[in-house]
Amino acid sequence: MRSRRVALGITLLVSALVTVPVAGPASAAAKPVPQAAKAQGTKLLRIGVTQEIDSLNPFISITRTGTDILRTAFDYLTVYSQKDQSPEASLAESWTTSADKLTWTFKIRKGVKWSDGEPVTAKDPAFTFKKMLDDETARTANGSYVQQWASVEAPDDSTLVIKTKVPQSTMLALDIPIVPEHVWSKVTDIGAEPQFPMVGSGPYYVTEFKEAQFTKMKANPNYWRGKPKVAEVHFIYYRNSDAAVTALQSGQVDLVNRLTPTQFDALKGDPNITLNNAQNRRFNEIVINPGAATSDGKPIGNGNPALKDVKLRQAIATAIDSKTLVDKVWGGYAEEAKGYIPPVFKDFAWTPSGDVKRTFDLDKANQLLDDAGYKKGSDGIRLDKQGKPLNLRLLAHAEANLDETGGPFIKGWLKDIGINVTLQPVSDTQVNEDTTRGDFDLAFSGWNANPDPDYVLSLQTCNNRPNAQGEGGTPDSFLCDEKYDQLYDKQLQEFDRNKRIDLVKQMQERLYDQSTLVILGYDNALEAYRKDKFEGFPLQPAKGGVIMNQQGYWGYLGATPKGQGPVPVYGANGENTATGGDTTQAAADGGSSTGLILGIVGGVVVVLLIVGLLFVRGRRKTAEDRE
Repeated sequence: MRSRRVALGITLLVSALVTVPVAGPASAAAKPVPQAAKAQGTKLLRIGVTQEIDSLNPFISITRTGTDILRTAFDYLTVYSQKDQSPEASLAESWTTSADKLTWTFKIRKGVKWSDGEPVTAKDPAFTFKKMLDDETARTANGSYVQQWASVEAPDDSTLVIKTKVPQSTMLALDIPIVPEHVWSKVTDIGAEPQFPMVGSGPYYVTEFKEAQFTKMKANPNYWRGKPKVAEVHFIYYRNSDAAVTALQSGQVDLVNRLTPTQFDALKGDPNITLNNAQNRRFNEIVINPGAATSDGKPIGNGNPALKDVKLRQAIATAIDSKTLVDKVWGGYAEEAKGYIPPVFKDFAWTPSGDVKRTFDLDKANQLLDDAGYKKGSDGIRLDKQGKPLNLRLLAHAEANLDETGGPFIKGWLKDIGINVTLQPVSDTQVNEDTTRGDFDLAFSGWNANPDPDYVLSLQTCNNRPNAQGEGGTPDSFLCDEKYDQLYDKQLQEFDRNKRIDLVKQMQERLYDQSTLVILGYDNALEAYRKDKFEGFPLQPAKGGVIMNQQGYWGYLGATPKGQGPVPVYGANGENTATGGDTTQAAADGGSSTGLILGIVGGVVVVLLIVGLLFVRGRRKTAEDRE
């Protein structure tokens, strides 16, 4: 994450349903064992997810669930700390930079091994980054990080040297999974799905994937921080959150997130469930197609050309009420819309003020359209500049809480200003394909932002638009604005934090003005786990943080089965500083409103698809495909 498209050019469909969730052992040939039975005999963590996986190719995947799995399977040069999400050493144990900040030298940690026993050396990140520099497809997910790089070399097994064309302030926040050269150098199609089991360097490695059913992971016996307490992790796919919550209540899974407010409140009385209500790093949005085009400017898609008019887009933004969505859709478990960067990242978050600030005002929105020349027809629907009725399509994720519940509000508000909206609820995959091709007018979307805002900022640049094949870049709204791009380049090169913060806020103001997207709000991360199965999980950040979808792997690495506490607390350089005590309370004190726990068994992570009984109203398939 984060609420729409999967990886560009990838159409890995995850939509089938399984009436009884099962998880086979690590061997694909072994006879499947019911989840509940297996969990009693092994250290298995079963995670219920409601999002389709776009890809498990680390060069391609951009969805919330896909990247959550890959962050657990592949390590990075640096990671975001558990405590406060500040960058800290990982595969790179130290680094230096030249006086002109154009040359970065990383010292790679010695003694680290891949899951197959081969050593991790500087040649592995060198291969990963060079592949991204040389192959457009390899830049699909994270290409913005290397756009200004000149060269990458590994002069020896412990030294990595990266030279950049301009100073780059994000060099300690490279969210790029490092892949093993001895495996991926043999891959002829870098955009293809990987072979299983995958070789990784994280706390778990992927052993098996079944489309629309599960992803299995197994504990990495060679993991340099130490083998996890959980032997297996299973990500089990459910078509909607009703089914996932039912599975949690019945003990078929141990941990779920992305609960609806109704589900979250209903679980408060369950003695076997612990809840976690955390401030999220996600923003939710409506993207407005301003005229989709490829990276070289060639128009694509079938978006309504009227939306190229910024005045029309601004009127639409004025007619959307974030407060109503927070109250009626998210049940108060959310924050009202402000800027592009979520409020959880206080330094970079921007709040519109003064004359710049828009407030929900249907009269003003109508006046803006009147002034822009959009006259109403006899049926009350306005006409565009060519005399055609303003009929717009709103793409929505079927069974997603925000889309399903919020869509009718948006349709009604826009009708009040003379714009006819047709809601189009379709599968996640269809939303992803249509928005990637530019075949939309309006669409529900959203992203999980990083502690360093560069990645989500890059989504709105001209360079991040895809090629004609839908590869080589990851756009959000298809904005291509010279002023925004100039500000982006400046912030990327700015090492003075206060000056960079100011530039990032200027960028958000420009986005706000151009209105190719409308922020709807920032919903809380509502999570739940079986307290009879797990002591708890490390939160990120440690105070008020989340269990799942972290900027790292701490929650899964430190998942602690019942009776095996204390729950780890990762300090400087990822060292476990936990000393004991009541682990459930420790998890709660770490930032959860009520504590947190994850189900673990055997050392594998699995994502299973399950159809469950409807738990409550407010089903959601996934409102956010994006990381």
